[in-house]
This record gives sequence, C-alpha cells and structure tokens, in this order.
Amino acid sequence: MKTFIDIGLIIISLALIVSVLFQNKGSGLGGLTGGDTGGVYTVRRGIEKTLFYVTIVLSVVFFGLAILSIFFN
Repeated sequence: MKTFIDIGLIIISLALIVSVLFQNKGSGLGGLTGGDTGGVYTVRRGIEKTLFYVTIVLSVVFFGLAILSIFFN
C-alpha cells in the first residue's frame, strides 16, 4: 500500500508542477522569480478557470496522499 501511495504522490506532484507552470503563461521570466510584470488583473475565463480549479484539486489530493503516507509509514 505504501508503494502505491508513493507512486501516487510522484504522479500528482508532477501534475501539480505542470498545472502551476501553465498558469504563469504570458508573465515571462520575471513572473517566475516574483518580479512585477506590470500587468492588469483580469478575470479567469474558460480554460484558465478550469486550470485554476484543477490546480486546487491536485493540491488537495497531494495533501491527502501526504497525510496517508504518514499513517502507512
């Protein structure tokens, strides 16, 4: 069981990294390092909104798997 949880953690963490990086589109390298891009805040629509919710779900699943990993240790 521990092996399956560890594999799940790896897969979810990679998916979470990819989803976070996709959200930084158009912000350039300054956005990745925390620099000010000077952009105007816009409302998320369409795929951006879906990707935002997917990122939230992935982070909750990752947190849950991390807690389960502690219990099966």
